[in-house]
This record gives sequence, C-alpha cells and structure tokens, in this order.
Amino acid sequence: MNLRRTLPIIALIYLIEGFPMGVHDLWPVYLRGHGASLSQIGLLSALGSAWTLKVLWSPLVDRFGEPRQWIAGSMAVMAVALIGISQCDPYSISTSLWIAFWIYCLASATQDVAIDGYSIGITEHGEEGPVNSMKATAYRGGMVVATALLFLPRWIGWPGTFAVAASISACMAVAVFAAPRIAVAARERRQLWPALRRWFGGSHSMAVIVFVMLYRIGDLAMGPMLSTFWVDRGFSYEEIGIVSKGLGIGAFVLGAILGGLGVYRMGISRSLWRFGALALFSNLGYAAVAAFPELGRAGVYAAALIESLCGGLASAAFLSYLMNICQREHAAVQYALLTAAYRLPGIPVASLSGFMTERLDYAFYFGLTAAMALPAFAFLPRAASRIDTPPLDTRRD
Repeated sequence: MNLRRTLPIIALIYLIEGFPMGVHDLWPVYLRGHGASLSQIGLLSALGSAWTLKVLWSPLVDRFGEPRQWIAGSMAVMAVALIGISQCDPYSISTSLWIAFWIYCLASATQDVAIDGYSIGITEHGEEGPVNSMKATAYRGGMVVATALLFLPRWIGWPGTFAVAASISACMAVAVFAAPRIAVAARERRQLWPALRRWFGGSHSMAVIVFVMLYRIGDLAMGPMLSTFWVDRGFSYEEIGIVSKGLGIGAFVLGAILGGLGVYRMGISRSLWRFGALALFSNLGYAAVAAFPELGRAGVYAAALIESLCGGLASAAFLSYLMNICQREHAAVQYALLTAAYRLPGIPVASLSGFMTERLDYAFYFGLTAAMALPAFAFLPRAASRIDTPPLDTRRD
C-alpha cells in the first residue's frame, strides 16, 4: 500500500481514536465544576491503568478477529458507558460513576490496541514520520470534536452532553468499516510467544523499556492538573474549550507536523534528542505563569501553546520510535507492551498529582514535572541502537 493511500486511512482511524481521549479530558472540568477536590481528580488518573493493563488482553486482539471489529465493538461499549455516566450524580462521585468511568477507559484502551496494530500493519519503514504527523493531526482532530462538547452544558446540561458524545461514538463505530480489512496469516499469529521472546532478547532491551517509561513522564505527570489550573484561575468552560483545548490542539498538530518532517529529514534518533529537550523545558512555562499570576491571561495562553507545540514535536519522534522497533506480524502486542511501559510510571505520579499540588502549589509541581524526564536521556543512546536505521537515519538535511 503506497503512502498516498495509507494517509487517509490513518486519518480516519486516529480521528476515531482521538475522540474518546478528548471526552476523557473533559472529566476533570466536569468534576471540578461540580465541586470535586484536586485530590479526587488526581485519583481519577488511576483509571489510566487501563492503558497499562491492556497488554494483558492485547494477545486476544492480536490473535482473534480483525482490528475493525475490535475498534467498532469498543466504541459501542464506550457509548453505553457514556449513557451510564450521564445518569450518575457528579456531586457524590459514587461507585457507579467510577465503574462507568472504568468501563469507558477499558474499552478505549482496547480500541487503542487494535488501532495501533492496524496502523503499523499498513505502514512501511521509512514512512513513520509522515504517518505519525497524520496520526497526531487526526487524533487531535478527534479531540477537537470532543472539546466542542464544552459548549453544550450551558444549553443542554452535562447529561445531555454525554448523550451527544454517546451518539457520536456509535456513529464512529459504523464509520470504521470504511477502512480496508487487513489480515495476518494464521500461522504468524500462532508464533506470537516465540516472536516476543526473540524481540525481548534483542540488544539493550532493558534500556529500551526504561527509556520508554521515562521519556514522556513529565507530560503524564502534569496533564491531570492543567484543566484544574485553568478552572482555578477563573477561566470559563468556553474559554478552556477555545484556548486550552482548541488552540492547544492546533499547536500540538503543528508541532506534530513539524516533528514528522523532522523525523523524515534527520532521522528518529536525533529527533528524540532535540524534540525531547524542548518538551521538557516547555513545562517550565506553566510553572512560570503559576508562580507569577501578574502575567495574566496572555501568559497562560502562551504557556499552553508553547507546551502543546513542543509536545507535538516530541510525540512525533517518540511514536515513530515505537512504530519502528515493532515487528509488523505482532505489532498489536508489541506496541501494547511499549505503550503500557510508557504509561506505567505515569499512573502513580498522576494519581498523586492532586495531593502534591495541594501541598506544593501549582508552580512548584509544574516545575517538578520538568525534571522528571531528565533520566530518560541517559538511556537514549542504547535505546536508539534498536532503530531500523537504513530507511530513516540515512537521510540528511
């Protein structure tokens, strides 16, 4: 399949993948607006363990059925969960609400396994840069669709808003079948465990895992507190939707496009160094506006856009790396393992983010997240040795 045909397919499936995460990002705004504490909202991040635990059932996605069926089924389950959320009382944060949130996250994580495996299956080595630019653009486009829901609560209330989100999810479950079917030979599927043993037995496997765990931990740690920071600074739902989510997503997409071009021209390894450093320092922008309220709205806007732009750059390089080191025949499981490792350290850090922010304040905590990713760069040289260099890193500026 050539790149011109691949990119529209990538756009469709990652638009579908981005929408659930955009809905997930609305939950802190929803709960904070109903009086939830920072500690409670921080604990909500523990539901992110679904994206780590997905590795446990990823072999089922890899072995049985086809990706489109898993994607559509997951979207249908998420639609049902959203209806459940709409019927729960947000003021009490009941067990029923937690269960609905958890089911939604499990379904979203399962969908991710299927979509990521599908995308690797249709992507040739050397195309990771352009493909990841399109992935990031479409993914954030799906998040924009979800972010637009912030304009609805004022008119139809949050229950109606979640019902609309459920309807969109159902439509996306049908739309996924516009993508072509891909299949892996049954014999290749049966060779999963020997293939995984060989893959993990490759050079510097431990360095790869540690690098993946630490490279983006700063963003995972800061993420849960960004929406609450905007709410506590007095921004309206609409303002959060337009600037923090809407324009922020636009900046992320721009960063992802530039990052994809950077990966294509200078290779994955150099991109990881340069873009990772920029993303790390961009967290300090939020620390600065939190420490100096006199910077006002303009300062917060600037911090948000810079952080999103740098996050897009780093994500393009990081996702290209993950795609490159996966074997196409077992991409669903291998990519799930890598993304589970990526999310694993973020679970305790993000879960404690509310407690830490309440005790340290926003400025100190945001500054601390900037330092969290530093150890990743010590493992980068060995992790980069696993990159399939001939297609990408032989390119020159």
